[in-house]
Amino acid sequence: MAGSVEPSEQMTAVPLWKPSLDLVKKTNITLFQNYINQKYKLNHSNYKELHNWSVELPEQFWSSLIEFTKIKYDGNLEPSIDGAMKMPGTKWFPNLQLNFAENLLKFNNDNIAIEFHREDGLLVELSYKELNKKVEYCYSYLKSINVQAGDRVAAIIPNIPEAIIFMLATSSMGAIWTACSPDFGEDAILERFIQVNPKVLISTDGYLFKGKYFSIEEKISTISSKLPAIESIVMIDYVKESKILNSKTIRYHSIQSIDKRDKIKFSKFNFSDPLYIMYSSGTTGKPKSIVHSVGGTLVQHIKELALHVNLSENDKIFYYTTCGWMMWNWLASSLALGATIVLYDGNPFYPNPDKLLNISAERGINVFGTSAKYIDSIRTMGVQPNTISIFDELKIILSTGSTLTDENFEYVYSEWKKDVQLSSISGGTDIISCFALGNPNHPVYKGELQC
Repeated sequence: MAGSVEPSEQMTAVPLWKPSLDLVKKTNITLFQNYINQKYKLNHSNYKELHNWSVELPEQFWSSLIEFTKIKYDGNLEPSIDGAMKMPGTKWFPNLQLNFAENLLKFNNDNIAIEFHREDGLLVELSYKELNKKVEYCYSYLKSINVQAGDRVAAIIPNIPEAIIFMLATSSMGAIWTACSPDFGEDAILERFIQVNPKVLISTDGYLFKGKYFSIEEKISTISSKLPAIESIVMIDYVKESKILNSKTIRYHSIQSIDKRDKIKFSKFNFSDPLYIMYSSGTTGKPKSIVHSVGGTLVQHIKELALHVNLSENDKIFYYTTCGWMMWNWLASSLALGATIVLYDGNPFYPNPDKLLNISAERGINVFGTSAKYIDSIRTMGVQPNTISIFDELKIILSTGSTLTDENFEYVYSEWKKDVQLSSISGGTDIISCFALGNPNHPVYKGELQC
């Protein structure tokens, strides 16, 4: 049977969780394996065979993935690779053009696209229709100030819906999005943004953390004065009304209330054109800029979310992240599958250590993404999630950022939920995605990444 459960190499180990055969039959990874078996007349019956095929015949794998997940594109999938396979130097899909934002905005219905929570209890929901409309307003504004493909739009912004909205408007016109968390210092932000010379800067008045308000307006004024290419500063009244007023500044609510908004003309861009600029951590000198492509980012994220996370339309996916961490970009791509992305801004333990767990239970989150450090923290604080809720809707817990210890594997299954897929995953800023992931068709073993 395609996608059958495979035993761990540790044959004597007892799995903490394993999927039912009924679940395995229905997962996206099984459906994909059935699809390629039929397409190429193969007889793959498990993940190892699928993985080996993807490595041996990457042209077939990536083309099939694009078809299977219904990515919108113009042009031709062939050839998948231009010339010899080498790194660096390989050019992927030279005859294919696409628009990143078009793929994330292809759902235009009343389903919830974004559910936003702030630490003080503020809750905001945006449907896919509302999201499309708000992106159109921002697109119209960027167009009005002559933002072009290849221009950089930078943001110093909390993890709020406006960050997603402006990222989509930016990418819809082929401009490049880059962001820093608002708690970064002036020097840390300037070390990053001076390298990329942004044309537009987006920010909030400040942010909340542990019940305290932190204004960043003075920081924004200083930073913007040292970025010579800045032509516009968009200020979002997030906690308080912004006091930055000069010839370059416009308020976000003014953009969202202009008389005329343009329907987005989703121009198509080359597969390898730039989409995001991320930054190395700066632990070995100044942070280095890392450019990620339109096609590479989209296809890689959809592969991971659809096949490895088994994400589908109407699922709710949450990841505790800031806009400066690549998990934010990864989470945003879930929109391409019609899922609801759940954003949280603030301290995860404020006002109580079980804050995120309560949100997960009350809002029916299906995929709960966090760090190994968070799981260890709630364990050492004595939090018992199973006394809060039975977490009926929770299917997968994702953990990254550091190694998940045996003790924390056991904690999840003894104190949180027994019937849940706990995937310790490992990725990186340099690939804006994961090196190792979960697998809904595989059992979970203590101390192991699934695949």
